[in-house]
Order: sequence, then C-alpha cells, then structure tokens
Amino acid sequence: QVHVVESGGGLVQAGGSLRLSCAASGRIFSISVMGWYRQAPGKQRELVADITSGGSTNYADSVKGRFTISRDNAKNTVYLQMNSLKSEDTAVYYCHTESIPTRWGRRIDDWGQGTQVTVSS
Repeated sequence: QVHVVESGGGLVQAGGSLRLSCAASGRIFSISVMGWYRQAPGKQRELVADITSGGSTNYADSVKGRFTISRDNAKNTVYLQMNSLKSEDTAVYYCHTESIPTRWGRRIDDWGQGTQVTVSS
C-alpha cells in the first residue's frame, strides 16, 4: 500500500507564488510517473503537470511557462513550483503516482487527499 501526502497549499494573491510538495511512502519498488492534478468547483479534475522517473515533463497549456514540476527519486517526492498565479488556478491540487510494489508487480495508481490553493484577485 502506498501513502501519498501533499503539502504547501494556501492563500496567495494573484501574481504570487506557491510551492507544493508530495511525498509517497510504503510498499514501493519504483515510481514511474508522479504528477499533479487539480479540480476547481464544478469542474472535472484535470492534469496540471507530470514527470517521469527519467525527468521527462508534461504540462497543461494553461500553466506552461508559469509552473515547474520536479522530483527527487531518492525521496519519492515531487514538487510543483507555481509562479505568476492567477485566480483561475484556484482549485484543490492532488498528487498522483504510478508505482509498482515489487520488481515484477502490477502498476498501482494512488492519489493524495488534496491541498487547497486559493488565489485572490
């Protein structure tokens, strides 16, 4: 079982910055992909950014140039640096991991509980 915990959310003014962190622990052999999703009230959950164990990144068009995702493989941790925040970035941000528990295990998807990011205009 994998435990995923986010931290770093909060209230910030438009134009400001926040850094989210997410740590995965438990029965993990390796984590192939770590990512951040967000869900605003009344909207579907959407991908914000993800990163592979090799460092390849993928961003939503709406955050390109403003957000940066990074990870520390040794610590099973992923970060999301969010700059130039806008009111439309307000949402609950969820961490997602794709991991395998053993060398030959089946891929498991896990989610954190979410952390609220509120950007005031």
